[in-house]
Amino acid sequence: MSLGRVLTAMVTPFTDEGELNYGEAARLADYLVTHGSDGLVVCGTTGESPTLTWHEEFELFRVVRDAVAGRAKVIAGTGSNSTREAVEATKKAAQLGLDGSLQVVPYYNKPTQAGLYQHFKAIAEASDLPILLYNIPGRTGASLQPETVAKLAELETIVAIKEASGIMDVASEIRRLTPSRFGIYSGDDSLTLPILSLGGSGVVSVASHLVGLQLQELIQSYARGQHDQALAHHLRLFPLFKALFVETNPVPVKAALEMQGWQVGRVRLPLAPLQASSLQALRQVLEEMGLLTELKGSGRMAAKVS
Repeated sequence: MSLGRVLTAMVTPFTDEGELNYGEAARLADYLVTHGSDGLVVCGTTGESPTLTWHEEFELFRVVRDAVAGRAKVIAGTGSNSTREAVEATKKAAQLGLDGSLQVVPYYNKPTQAGLYQHFKAIAEASDLPILLYNIPGRTGASLQPETVAKLAELETIVAIKEASGIMDVASEIRRLTPSRFGIYSGDDSLTLPILSLGGSGVVSVASHLVGLQLQELIQSYARGQHDQALAHHLRLFPLFKALFVETNPVPVKAALEMQGWQVGRVRLPLAPLQASSLQALRQVLEEMGLLTELKGSGRMAAKVS
């Protein structure tokens, strides 16, 4: 099944007191879907899942589901480094009628490839919810190897992978070993175009909070065979791709959204607000790209929609 081309790894809005701002989450979800997002990944890395309780996550899944009302895919971040916990969370997400589940490689406990296969297989067999694997060794300490991905792709409900190793040879090998129906999504905005050239499906994006329509056009241009135009879009957006990772994600993108007028709040500890120098660098890129003058009003208007 297709999950879409541009999947936004949605931030989790907080109030000034650090509690979840469900109203702003609903408004942001609606805005994203009307500005280029085919799907929303809720409670992933960008959504600060490590600091959310399961109660907060399930309520956020419900709120986002209702906000987009079938207009886009809603993919729940229900991964865990405990297989039993991931299975139970995924079952509950399926009961909410969501469209898919993001399953990160278990972190900290560093399982073998055999352990990873059994982990994801157990989750896949627990429900009919389509699964998007998530390989991000820089955060997890373990890497899902292409051969293991290929074996997992034989399971009916494992439909795609978010490949965030940053190594193009890994993406190439996954494409070589898996059927064309298996989706490969870039886990880095700056690698969207390279992943597309290797037979990828699209991107799980951070930048789409700000430039969703432009990212959609980049991907559609490539799909139409207009590769020069796709490259032009990529090069135009590249400074933003880099600026949004000037410090640990999602600190920069939340700061950018706040500049546009969104009430997404600060990140939760142990993450900290942007340093002054990083904030200045980010603001400069946003200003140069017209993202404060063009979209600030839209952000504020969207934030006021009930």
